[in-house]
Amino acid sequence: MNNISYLKKIPFFEGLTIDELEQINELIIMRNYKKGMFIFLEHEPGEALYFIKTGQVKLSKMLETGEEQILRILQEGDIFAEVVLFDQGPYPATAEVIEDAKIGMIKSEDVNELIKENPEIAIKILNVMSKRLRQAQMKIRDLGLKDTRGRTASMLIKLAEEYGKDAKEGIELDLSLTREEFANLIGTSRETITRILSDFKDDGLVKVGRKKIVILDLESLKEWS
Repeated sequence: MNNISYLKKIPFFEGLTIDELEQINELIIMRNYKKGMFIFLEHEPGEALYFIKTGQVKLSKMLETGEEQILRILQEGDIFAEVVLFDQGPYPATAEVIEDAKIGMIKSEDVNELIKENPEIAIKILNVMSKRLRQAQMKIRDLGLKDTRGRTASMLIKLAEEYGKDAKEGIELDLSLTREEFANLIGTSRETITRILSDFKDDGLVKVGRKKIVILDLESLKEWS
């Protein structure tokens, strides 16, 4: 299957030449997943990196308290588990499909063989990985320095940038998340996130539906963040 035109749209592979993309394409294994299926579990031996062609995936960790901490909600074009690409260590999180998905898989051992033949690919991939590390560090900073209301505003803005769609009233976030999952994404309780969203709604910043949020006033939301 030729995924070159699709690979060109994935930021992780930005900078690669057509020839390099063709070499990556030869390594791809496509799989279909139903909602609720696990792609891999935290601490399982890492064997591959993945990218999403269609659907949505939730990355999460289990805290010592037994609570789930959602790290990211991924969708079309996102790549994940790249951390195991070079060291082939265990997966640092659990990947669960939250919307029927078509997932591309590239085994680490295959990429390593390719890199031996073409070191330039490794350099380009490492540049992208460094950018993602900085983003992770920013999230850790937000968790430590901002209060829950500020973290909620920051997350809404981030989701708007990554997944937002222009709608008549504002920016629509159509995510397959329950209130509890959204709370876990921010690191708080379902009751707290429900109260904060209600306050934002009363202030005219957002419009809240069952699994849909519309950002009505992005600039005011940025002041909270």
